[in-house]
Order: sequence, then structure tokens, then C-alpha cells
Amino acid sequence: MESERIYLNSHSIRWSERAQSVLLGGVNSPSRSYKAVGGQAPVTIACAQGAYLYDVDGQRYIDYLAAFGPVIAGHGHPHIAAAVTAAYEEGSLIGAPTPWETLYAERLRMAIPELTRLRFVNSGTEAMMTIIRVSRAYTGRTKVLKCAGCYHGHSDLVLVAAGSGPSSLGIPDSAGVPESIARDVITIPYNDVAALHDAMARYGTELACVMTEPVVGNFGIVEPSPGYLQALRDACDASGALLIYDEVITAFRFRFGAVRHDEVKPDLMALGKIIGGGLPIGAYGGRQDIMEQVAPLGPAYQAGTMAGNPVSLRAGMACLDLLEAPGTYERLATTAKTLADAVRSSAQRHHLTVQVNRYGGAFAAYFTELPVTDYEGAKRADGRLFALFFHALRERGVMIAPSKYEAWFTTLAHSDDDIAVTLAIIDDSLAQVARHA
Repeated sequence: MESERIYLNSHSIRWSERAQSVLLGGVNSPSRSYKAVGGQAPVTIACAQGAYLYDVDGQRYIDYLAAFGPVIAGHGHPHIAAAVTAAYEEGSLIGAPTPWETLYAERLRMAIPELTRLRFVNSGTEAMMTIIRVSRAYTGRTKVLKCAGCYHGHSDLVLVAAGSGPSSLGIPDSAGVPESIARDVITIPYNDVAALHDAMARYGTELACVMTEPVVGNFGIVEPSPGYLQALRDACDASGALLIYDEVITAFRFRFGAVRHDEVKPDLMALGKIIGGGLPIGAYGGRQDIMEQVAPLGPAYQAGTMAGNPVSLRAGMACLDLLEAPGTYERLATTAKTLADAVRSSAQRHHLTVQVNRYGGAFAAYFTELPVTDYEGAKRADGRLFALFFHALRERGVMIAPSKYEAWFTTLAHSDDDIAVTLAIIDDSLAQVARHA
């Protein structure tokens, strides 16, 4: 059985040691480190195809990491690969306008009408960093409000009370961030309307913007409580602050377009991940009058040599071709529900207390007794039990993110056989966790 294989990691260890001699910490993103799950050498992946990762020791994993979300079609999908090849052959970097920028912008606006004007950048971090600058230019204010645990990239201003990577590593969120910058960040718990009202009463007239993930993807998966997004909208309207949605993870992950949870619309929105079809990209946009603050029409400067890269744009358009097919999101959600239900039932069978939050084609499992509705709830989850679960899954051939704050993501490449194998591995893995709990 796949779940009974002998796990090998000697080549991964050697590659990790070699990487540490030239790469800081042996990784190019701290989220790829295994520090949060015991500190051993991370698996080094040699290649990926479809629903699978293959490591340098020759082992295969069913992939629910999905590169932390953007790989929704599976690895190396031929339709996306063909688009990438054609784009590269016609020029991978131009430095001048191309038709692809306009074509893709038009397509994104058709899917998300709120993007009256938009601009492409190179990452979600860059999109959010620029949105804050634009909101300050438009309002003439300096302070921003964010929810604890929501990660909006690694620019100085938003790396305060961030989730995901910083939480996993247990390092101060604001290390290296001047106090003068941190003082402009107001943080409240996600889903806490009373805390929102208190913050707006104290700082509302100083706030340039209120930022949130409409569905949290950075301390697992957490939905907004009924009425919470509308409370944010109402508070912004009353104070003159702009409402910003960080949809870097959520856009096109749960439906074709933006989340539109409760039909509450933001003033500005940041996109990334899936819209690049597996290549680097970011975008931001929203109301025309606000976006016209950006150069060359306005005083807020933002530029980028790689912005609007035609290879990323065409890969993204090809990915959207696949996602537009009827039944796509229902299929992703059904797969995630099957897996999430299996975690619940297996945990119960092995006398483990696990909370499972699912939204569409993604879910998160927390080893805790209380429901997780905010960052504090996610922090309470037992990191040691998660680490045991992570390694048990990995050794049996299932790859997820090495952090209790991350989610499992389903892809179009996962087959019925993959799911059947995964269900058995989940049960075996939780049985092992129970033995060491």
C-alpha cells in the first residue's frame, strides 16, 4: 500500500545542507522551511506533474500544498504550458505596452466589475503595498486598520500582527519595522464587530483604509461571520476610509471572479496567485476616481520593469479558460468536502479533537477543542499535534503546507483514485498522531 511505503530522505537532506551554504536558511521563502514542524530538512522537490510532486529521493506525493494556493489546474497543464511557450517565443519581456495587458485586464473586469481600472504588478505583496499608498493619496490620511493574523504581504506597514509565515516561525511580526511605521497600523480581531466599532470611534477620522481578507486564507480557512463584511463597509462609509479586499488567495479560488461574500463590495482590491496560472503576478484595482491617483494620471507613484509580463498574462488567461468550464468549482468543493469530512470522522474515531473549517475547494484542520473564528483561535491549536500529522502524511505520500496556519487546496488534477488513497492515508496518519498524543 502507498500508506505503508518506506520513507526516504537522504537526498533531500544533502540538498538542504548544500542550499544552506548559499541560500539564506536554505530556502527562498521561510514558509518552505520545516522550522515550524520540527526543524528537519524540508523535502526537496525535483519536479511536479498534474496532482503530484516528485522529490529528489524518487518519491511521489499527492499535492494539496498547490504552491500555497495558485496551482489550481494542477502542475504542467498542457493548455497553460502551450500558452507559456507561445508567449516566450514571441517575447518574454517587452518594456512597452502589449495587447495582452489590455485583453487580460478586460477579461478580469468582466469577471470582477468592481475593477473599473486596474494595473498589473509582480506579486500580491506589491499589489497590497501599492493599494495602501493609493488609499493614503486619495484620502490624505496615514493610518490603516487590519485584522490580526491576516497576512497582506511583507512590506513594512502590513507586517504587523501578520499571520501565516511569521506566526509559524514564532518571530516578532514587526522586527525591522520602525515604530513610527508600526504606530500607523491599527489591529483588531477578525469577525469582532465590537472591536471594529471601538477602533473606528477612536481612529476613524485618521484611517486611510480598512483591509481584510473577505474569507481568511492566512490562518487556515475562516469565513466572515454573518454581517461582518457589511459592518466593515458601513464603518468605512461613515468614516471616509476606503475598504480594501485582499483577494490574493481568494480570487478565482472559490468561484470565477472575486469572493463576493454577502455581496459586499470593496473600494479597492488586490489580486495574485491564481491569475498568473502558476507564474509570478499581482494586480490591483477598483474605483476609477481612486485609481486615477496613480501615475501617470496622479501623484502616487508605482512602476515595475516586469509589470504586465506577457508570459504571466497569457498563462493566467489560459488558466481562466480552464476555470470557466461548467462544474469546475463544484468539483473542487466536492473534493475538499470529502477530504474535510474524512479528517473529522477519522479524528473522532481515533479520539482526537480537531476543528475543520472548509470554504469551497480549501479547508484547514486545527487540533483544538474550540471553533476557530479568528487568529487567537488558530493560535490555540496544538502545533505539536499538527507537526505529527504533517510528518505522518508526508511519510505516506501526501504533501500539505508545513504550518498549522495554512490550508489544504484541491486542484482540477486530483482524481478519484488520488482521493481514495488520500482518505486511507488521513486515517493512518491520525491513528499515528493518536498514538503519540
